[in-house]
Order: sequence, then structure tokens, then C-alpha cells
Amino acid sequence: MATSRKIALVTGASSGIGRAAAVALAKAGFNLVIAARRKPELDAVAKEVEAAGAECLAVPTDVGVPEQIKNLFAKTKEKYGRLDVIFNNAGRGTPPVPLEDVKLEDWNATVAANLTGPFLCTQEAFRIMKDQNPRGGRIINNGSISAYAPRPFSAPYTSTKHAVSGLTRATALDGRAYDIACSQIDIGNAVTPMTDRMANGGVLQPDGSTKIEPRVAVEHVANAIVYIASLPLDANVLFMNVMATKMPFVGRG
Repeated sequence: MATSRKIALVTGASSGIGRAAAVALAKAGFNLVIAARRKPELDAVAKEVEAAGAECLAVPTDVGVPEQIKNLFAKTKEKYGRLDVIFNNAGRGTPPVPLEDVKLEDWNATVAANLTGPFLCTQEAFRIMKDQNPRGGRIINNGSISAYAPRPFSAPYTSTKHAVSGLTRATALDGRAYDIACSQIDIGNAVTPMTDRMANGGVLQPDGSTKIEPRVAVEHVANAIVYIASLPLDANVLFMNVMATKMPFVGRG
């Protein structure tokens, strides 16, 4: 389908940061492809995107399943014929248990969702972006400040997010030949259902205490993604931190 609006794909779009990013991109003039595992929630977000004035293709997808990723990009190309931006947002955590007690199946599931999934999505995006006209596009990875300052009992999550930083750099380098830019946004304590525990009861600190932590409105994260997505392809934000100013990250608590 021919369209004058650019096309953005958001994974993990059924709630939280993904939902906010999809709606913000729609308001900024993008048509959307949204993907997540939960179809009812995904369909609800599709209605929000359409209410913001954009077309929306909702494709239920588990990024831990390679065949579903291929289907997602095939449907994207079939409907729009191109892809300008992808936000690799989908991911998962693991139960907070001591490193030596992490189950192999939890480790593998976290690697599949947080690292292999974005890698496979990046591959599929490359295949579309390098052959389309105009050529190129932008890939935005959802990293985490946990890659630099891990929380207790988070070895699988921290390891995968550290690896995503390597994927971002490699993608930025290899994408040069095709006018593909790659960025990473590292988010600290955005207000989403996943971080409700930070405000209600608190979270475990390295010293063994449990503390309430400040959070930042998710709209600020969504606006940052829109900014990166709207840059011309000869400019790039390689890494960006968006975080609650007073959260325990900079310095020693």
C-alpha cells in the first residue's frame, strides 16, 4: 500500500513503553506495525494508534520464536512495502534469585527474548531497508541502565542488556553501507506496570535494604523515541539515557 507517512514497527507494543512509543509515533506522523504476544491488549493499542490518525497493522508475535518474527516482517512488507523505523522493545526479566540458583530454562528464555529476538528483528529489518527506495532506515534498541549498573539477582537480564549494547554498536557499523542508523535508549524507572513495585513497597538494593525509588513519566521516554526516529539518516543518537533524576544510579545510591 502506497503511503506518504513513514512506517514504524514497535515490538512489545501491548503495554508500557511499547504502547506509549507506538501512540507517540502515530501522533508524530508515522503509520504503525505493532507486535506483542497478547492479542486483546495489542488490538486495544491498535485502536489508540488509529485514534491518533495513523494506520495500524497489529501482528501477534512472540519475539522468542523465529518463525513468528519472519511472519511479522513478511506482513509488514506485504502491507506497506517498506520499513523506516523499528523499535526493538520486547523483552522479559527473570525471577530475582541468587545467580547460582538461576534455572537454565529461565536463562535461555531471557536470552531468546532480549537478545536473539532483537538480533533476528534487526536481520529482517536490514533485508527490507537496504533494498527499498529511498534506501535505509533506523533501528532503535531498548537497552537498560542495568547493563551498566545491575540490580541484585539479575544476571540473565543484565547479561542480555549488556549484549544489546554490543549489538547496537555492530548494527550501527554494519548499517553504514546501507544508510541504516542504529540507536539505543537506556531507560531508568519509567512509570509502567512493570515498575509499580518501585513505588509500592520498594525494590531490593545492593546493601540488602528495600527502598522506594523515584520514577519518570513514560511519555518522556516515548518523546525521546520520537525524537530519535525523526532524525535524518545522516544524524544519529547512538546511546541515550532517559531516567528518573533521583533514582539510585549515578554515584553510590
